[in-house]
Amino acid sequence: MDDIKIIQHSLAHILAAAVLDMFPEAKLAVGPAIENGFYYDFELPRTLIPEDLPILEKKMREIINKDMPFEKVEIPVSGAIERLSGTDKTYKLELVKELEKEGEKKVTLYKTGEFVDLCEGPHVENTSELINIGFKLDKIAGAYWKGSEKNAMLQRIYGLAFETEKELKVFLENREEAEKRNHRKLGTELDLFLLNDEIGGGLPVWLPKGTTLRRIIKTYLIDELIKEGYEMIETPHIAKKELWERSGHLSFYNENMYSSFKVDEQEYLVKPMNCPFHVYAYKSNLRSYKDLPIRYAEFGTVYRYEKSGVLHGLLRVRGFTQDDAHIFCRKDQIEQEIKKAVEFAVKVLNKFGFKDYEIFLSTKPEKAVGSEANWNLATKSLKKALKAKQLEYIEDPGEGIFYGPKIDIKIKDVLGRAWQCTTIQVDFNLPERFNLEYINEKGKKEHPIMIHRALLGSLERFIGVLIEHYGGALPVWLAPVQFRLIPVSQKHIEYVKTVYKKLNEKNPGIRIEIDERNESVSRKIKDAELQKIPYCIVIGEKEKDSESFPIRLNRKGGKIQSMSVSEISKLLDG
Repeated sequence: MDDIKIIQHSLAHILAAAVLDMFPEAKLAVGPAIENGFYYDFELPRTLIPEDLPILEKKMREIINKDMPFEKVEIPVSGAIERLSGTDKTYKLELVKELEKEGEKKVTLYKTGEFVDLCEGPHVENTSELINIGFKLDKIAGAYWKGSEKNAMLQRIYGLAFETEKELKVFLENREEAEKRNHRKLGTELDLFLLNDEIGGGLPVWLPKGTTLRRIIKTYLIDELIKEGYEMIETPHIAKKELWERSGHLSFYNENMYSSFKVDEQEYLVKPMNCPFHVYAYKSNLRSYKDLPIRYAEFGTVYRYEKSGVLHGLLRVRGFTQDDAHIFCRKDQIEQEIKKAVEFAVKVLNKFGFKDYEIFLSTKPEKAVGSEANWNLATKSLKKALKAKQLEYIEDPGEGIFYGPKIDIKIKDVLGRAWQCTTIQVDFNLPERFNLEYINEKGKKEHPIMIHRALLGSLERFIGVLIEHYGGALPVWLAPVQFRLIPVSQKHIEYVKTVYKKLNEKNPGIRIEIDERNESVSRKIKDAELQKIPYCIVIGEKEKDSESFPIRLNRKGGKIQSMSVSEISKLLDG
């Protein structure tokens, strides 16, 4: 166990001791170390309130300052059962009885002063080692015993713990900043999308500005895809059940698929993937080795079952649009195609402002299809492509897809958080299952290799990450509204409309709106700032005869510069 995990777990014990000091009748459940801290579950005589946390935290510090050892004691399981029977330690007794059923002969206890807890450890040697640790009791939540709704509801106290007070402070500052950047909050404030339980969990509705943002991203990507030799296709949202049986998704991916429904007595399923449709696009013609590689791309909307507890804004949804692509190539082309895919991914991610990322190479999982030789060839090709591009990567053993190994690129946002985006996967399975063929240079039939590739992963997730990365203040080229024209008064609206027309004529594609509300100029400027609109142009009497306009940059202290209508195009690529 890592040192920090030992510290966090030790603090969970100190928390339990503090709770027992405050509530002697409390029943203890479990208290593990978790990411960034720890928690402990209790059955208590009353409901905790936030004001209890500083009291408990003070008690924890008092216990820590007593300079007490964590003493490990080993006793027979039978002795533990005898010791716990007839007491109010019902949860601990249940755990020991489970260990007995599993054949365990001994259990370990840890004693800290008068406090004793069932635990396998390890812990710090002495409470004094926790004196300079940065920790804080964070929040209270409900939690079912063993995570089952059939069991008792307990109260869970969460704590944060880091090796130093400085690390704790940085974490709290970053969390506060992350909350300001929360895409769900900003998505509502900026009128980008809505999530409504009456529609269904994990099914976002894109409002006009959000739809504009999606269109900008898709237009950019389609232009780049065509430059890279991809052909765009469109595929259905449903298909016969047999298609998913043949592709293997019903065997390997069934738990993420929605139930079938009947059309003309034939069973259909909503698609969780676009792959089988691209397979049939390939099969639509006889192929020669000279035709390969063939690259198909699609913005395909798919539907996957996610439990309601894991849904999270745009970052975890049930219906989403992938920037999906499939490359059909010969074995001797795999390495080159992977190189090109990695180059393309890095170029696209850089365009959106992500230049810090980690690359993972995931190898064969336990549950897999295909020959060992094919897996070895595919894995070797991925490694060679990354080395050829001089890209460092982390190997992730056993985390490949059932049909082949993969490369994942995780981007880091402005707060250093990692997000999964790009994935490149080699697949020998589908070409064999669907008997895909091409005629090789010897005139014989051969199976092509299929490479699955997504750059952004999904538009929903990527836009959620974009919003949080930029705090809603998207780069000018991505902003749904780039300029807001503000008339000084109602009598200037007609002239402002002529400026609007000129700007559109001189700068095709510019995204402008006019604020015609009967509000003060300062109020309109403030609202434009809140809407994260990059530029404002305030137009009044003195601007009517001018060839240039005062452009207000909303994002850097209201800086103003004068520009002519034709010069404004210089601002659009920022």
